[in-house]
Amino acid sequence: MLLTYATAHADKRTKAGKSHKLGYYQAIMGYLFIAPSVVLFIIFTGIPIINAFYLSFTNYDVLSTAEWVGLRNYKKLLGDETFLTSLKNILFYVAMYVPLMIICSLVIALALNRKLPGTNLFRTVYYIPGLTSSIAASTVWMWILNPEYGLLNQILSYVGIVGPAWLANTSTAMISIVMVTLWQGIGGNMVIYLAGLQGIPNILYESAKLDGANKWQLFFYITLPGLRPTTFFIFIMSMIGSFQLFDQAFAMTQGGPGYATTTPVYLIYNEGFNQLNMGYASAMAFVLFVIILAFSFLNFRLNSSEQEG
Repeated sequence: MLLTYATAHADKRTKAGKSHKLGYYQAIMGYLFIAPSVVLFIIFTGIPIINAFYLSFTNYDVLSTAEWVGLRNYKKLLGDETFLTSLKNILFYVAMYVPLMIICSLVIALALNRKLPGTNLFRTVYYIPGLTSSIAASTVWMWILNPEYGLLNQILSYVGIVGPAWLANTSTAMISIVMVTLWQGIGGNMVIYLAGLQGIPNILYESAKLDGANKWQLFFYITLPGLRPTTFFIFIMSMIGSFQLFDQAFAMTQGGPGYATTTPVYLIYNEGFNQLNMGYASAMAFVLFVIILAFSFLNFRLNSSEQEG
């Protein structure tokens, strides 16, 4: 009896030892697989970030040695009207772009989440703009929005509307950029929403229909709650991308007219590469990083409190 127990106990220890060794080797292989990516991240992202953080405390123009100035660059930002204007512009852009992105991509996903002839074709058509270069797309849209012979104003003229100078008017320039970025981004978020919709169990809809629920009740009590994690993901990614707006403002308006479409990233580019104020541009970049981090953290807290409630 004792011998049988001892033998069984020894077998268990042997199996546990083998399992431990297997887990150890699997962990080693996992680290080896991710090591190249980690090394590249450190070299091309981590080190430049640390270097930029150091430069934000210096006066550096690329041509001469960096001069330590402490917090002078950050103090200068507090009174920089152009930087404050760029923050107002980007907040205005975020307030327009993010809600429209969520609504439009959700509506299109709902429309294409059906097994109908041609559905896959329409999904592809909506997704294609996301594959195009933002600079190339901006160039095409500059022709479409041309006030004299642009396609959009030509269409408006057929219904008796005189189209504005979209990119030369301070009241429409940012709206034009919102249109372009929406056109490019809707397809990718539509695909994400489609994945979220297909992840909602059909049994929930069937049960609700048996209880007499109509289409609106199905949408508000099953679809929207089921898409909450998807919507939160799209919201966060759209917001972060919005704060980093650069390509369209650079290609279409050069930050104008006046400072109507000057964004923080465009201003960072202008200060760093045109004015060669690398230290000041680095300070701007880290202030923008803190703003994005604060908004993201706030949204995470609000989302977690809603889930707990």
